[in-house]
Amino acid sequence: MSRSSEVPGFYRRTIAERRAFLREWGGLTDEEARAYEFPPGIDPATVDRMIENVVGVMPLPLGVATNFRINGKDYLIPMAIEEPSVVAAASNAAKVARAAGGFTAQTTLPIMIGQVQILGVHDPASARFRILDRREELLAAANAKDPVLVKFGGGAKDLEVRILLTPRGTMVVVHLLVDARDAGGMNAVNTMCEALGPELARLAGGRVVLRIISNLAVHRLARASAVFPAEKLATESASGADVVEAILDAYAFAAADPFRCATHNKGIMNGISSVVIATGNDSRAIESGAHTFAAWQAAGGVVKPLTTYEKDKDGNLVGTIELPAPVGLIGGATAVHPTAKANVKVLGVKSARELGEVLAAVGLAQNFAALRALATEGIQRGHMELHARNLAVSAGARPDEVDRVVARLVAGHEVRFDRAKAILDELRGGGSG
Repeated sequence: MSRSSEVPGFYRRTIAERRAFLREWGGLTDEEARAYEFPPGIDPATVDRMIENVVGVMPLPLGVATNFRINGKDYLIPMAIEEPSVVAAASNAAKVARAAGGFTAQTTLPIMIGQVQILGVHDPASARFRILDRREELLAAANAKDPVLVKFGGGAKDLEVRILLTPRGTMVVVHLLVDARDAGGMNAVNTMCEALGPELARLAGGRVVLRIISNLAVHRLARASAVFPAEKLATESASGADVVEAILDAYAFAAADPFRCATHNKGIMNGISSVVIATGNDSRAIESGAHTFAAWQAAGGVVKPLTTYEKDKDGNLVGTIELPAPVGLIGGATAVHPTAKANVKVLGVKSARELGEVLAAVGLAQNFAALRALATEGIQRGHMELHARNLAVSAGARPDEVDRVVARLVAGHEVRFDRAKAILDELRGGGSG
């Protein structure tokens, strides 16, 4: 008889009972089942309340990037990511930028967009005017749903009304602009949109369907810039001036070609997303907003890199970045996950806007490091040793064997799992290598 994934009342079982079910389902060994055990410092009851059907946690390596100086303040930056060389690359890039004073960063007000979709409107242009005419009353009704946010200077600040032509007919879409202060804003914005739905439908003469926050937070932007001195970019085989030109060529490639731009922007998010995860924020929202912003900025053209690079009058490389940064320090996992809380304390940010500035600086640093590697020795050199170390461990190398396996993998330029196994066998006298 085939197994069924329909498990009535699974959510009502204890964590131990769910694990036992998974162990039988997956045929897990004792060692494999222990992977679901909670590490020290993690309260199972807390995790069990964060999502449904909890069986354990999925730890990521947590590192700390050094050397960052942003707006004259020094930071140690927690980064949670599984990809080798990201933390080292960010730290190295920050050291280069530090030679010219570090990063300068800024953010706009933390304005989030809530969308209310209205269908079946016979006179959309007139409906737009009717809604805008009631702007003050609508904003007051929205703010009545979150007086605490208003007390701290936030709340609904403005309305926009758009008319969209779609395959399902003309839609009237109302944008509610909400200052979320130090929160991500999802709950507050969604609640306000839900509250305004009936009145907006009445004013427009249509029916409301969706009422939800947008992750394209074009009014909540973070920006950063840095000078990377040419003299700090020289290699054994290239002058600093040559490296600057090579990075500018690499940037021009990303600016002209969407296939390259996708990888260019992914490298930026390597840094940003790892900090977002480390601080308990919503990495999917940040990723979605950033990549959509890159396309939206292009205005129908080739997708746009989130960074820019230029050469100043002294021949130094100047990098900039701009992207949405809808992150918060209040609510969500940031407020309950013990590791996230510790990371925020180490980071030392006092507001969501300051966290956005840190994200922008890290994204720029990560991108510069990737372009520098690509334009000089190639990206693989930076990854090779760390990847070789992962392969050695995967092949079964003991702690006292790892370094020897890694050295031979790198020296032979064959960083592959099969070679790691062969080298390990040879070291143990079990093969010819």
